[in-house]
Amino acid sequence: MATNNIPQSSGRRGFIGSLAAGAATIGIANLAAPLQSLAEKTTYAGTSADPDAWFNQIKGKHKIVYDSPHPNGLFPFAWPRVFLLTNAATGTPENDCGVVVVLRHDSIPFAMEDRLWEKYKFGEVFKVNDMATGKPATRNPFWKPAAGTYKVPGFGVISIGINELQDSGVMFCVCEAAITVYSAGIAEGMKKDAAEVKADWMKGVLPGIQPVPSGVWALGRAQEKGCGYIFAG
Repeated sequence: MATNNIPQSSGRRGFIGSLAAGAATIGIANLAAPLQSLAEKTTYAGTSADPDAWFNQIKGKHKIVYDSPHPNGLFPFAWPRVFLLTNAATGTPENDCGVVVVLRHDSIPFAMEDRLWEKYKFGEVFKVNDMATGKPATRNPFWKPAAGTYKVPGFGVISIGINELQDSGVMFCVCEAAITVYSAGIAEGMKKDAAEVKADWMKGVLPGIQPVPSGVWALGRAQEKGCGYIFAG
């Protein structure tokens, strides 16, 4: 069984504070090294995938990109589904729609597996609560949710898990620049090596989600491919 070195005692609150403080103290002066390392890289998430080539997969008559810089309830995931449903209702099937979701800034934990949510307390650090309990989430609430988890008045149950949206052709990418910065901040709070923490995060990126150099880079590429822009966070 994997061990979790995060304190579980009464010092927990102070520990979470140290994580948040560590993330917050990564200022402009400290960005040079992380950004330089990004500039020198040609591959992402330990793969040979070309992020530019990934955007060539955007197809269809109607194309849209959702910009999610912050957790915003259901919206970064409900709106792609609503786009698909309403296009289907007006004569355009899913396979003729191109939908991209860019997870950047504070939305990056949605691109990561449950293991990392528990290990690094993402729910507390990134202010994401479990919708059922109101407490900080200990797992990714949009990765393989139980059937019937999400309902919207007038629509009823909607399938807005990342895996469900991927099955409908929705493309997800995550900002590696934000991963670099936030993992360094949290590593500082945990007194761990920043490179090791970042490597752990990159290893935990969910299947089918493409790491990109930065979220703003991705938004530009998606619009160059003809996607309309919608702010989702």
